[in-house]
Amino acid sequence: MSSSAPVLVTAATGRQGGATAWALLAEGNTSVRVMVRSPDAPNAKALAAAGAEVVVGDLDDPRSLRAACAGARAVFSMQSPIVSATGVDYSKEREQGKNLVEAALAEGVGTFVHTATSGVGDHRNVEGWAEGRWKSHEDYWENKLATCELVRNAGFDHWTIILPATFMDHPMIDPAGFADGRRLVTVIRTDRPIGLIAPEDIGKAAAAAINDPVRFKGVTLQLAGDLLTIPQIAEILSRLDGKEYVVQSGTVEEAVAAGLHPGVAQGMTYMNVAPVLARPELARSYGLSPMSFETWARQQRRMA
Repeated sequence: MSSSAPVLVTAATGRQGGATAWALLAEGNTSVRVMVRSPDAPNAKALAAAGAEVVVGDLDDPRSLRAACAGARAVFSMQSPIVSATGVDYSKEREQGKNLVEAALAEGVGTFVHTATSGVGDHRNVEGWAEGRWKSHEDYWENKLATCELVRNAGFDHWTIILPATFMDHPMIDPAGFADGRRLVTVIRTDRPIGLIAPEDIGKAAAAAINDPVRFKGVTLQLAGDLLTIPQIAEILSRLDGKEYVVQSGTVEEAVAAGLHPGVAQGMTYMNVAPVLARPELARSYGLSPMSFETWARQQRRMA
């Protein structure tokens, strides 16, 4: 496939797909095709104005995926559960990944870059998994693993899987949601490091894998830009905001009493036993330079 052929970015109006599309466009020498469900969405219009080719497609519609993949040299892939007011629907994610992989193969796409979540593939070894302690997490992790395995074994000339750590804009570490405007309420142990990644850096990593497929061939990259404990995060935010944030770490019951949603509190306990796999040095070993949390937070506050 010619290097001038377009790169198809799916989920282009979302955080990861959008970050990838913008990273590719910023390079100025890549033809970018973005797949959206609504071309009138503000994010889609912004990408079109920046020079992206906008095509309408749906991960549930194989025919639209074939059309979107036609002539593309690479595909960026990301699927997620469908979150709505009635709950989380895990039923479509695995099939959507399969649809996209099959469409890309059928259209002769040579490079396929897929993102999931740090820890996929290692989740079955987490303390308590075999005993059923994390049964409520099973659909989430197993669906992610199924698509990663499909990508690895599909037969693409080049494939890369990016497993991002916790997003730096995660609500749990956003001061806007702190109890009483100052208490970071959590069930995560205060001595437990958390891998963190700026959404923008996921896009830069994906763009690097797309444009240097030989270097990233067969790579599963645990992606993080920083590794911090909750108190270290609070210290950085306190210093930048000129406001003292305090960490309140305790049991699920204590967190719920302080205002944390029961399901969120229970789910976050997983982070106390899951291994921390994404580390900044892994990204740097592939020539990437992801931001530290403080750098990212300064940018968000326009302090950089």
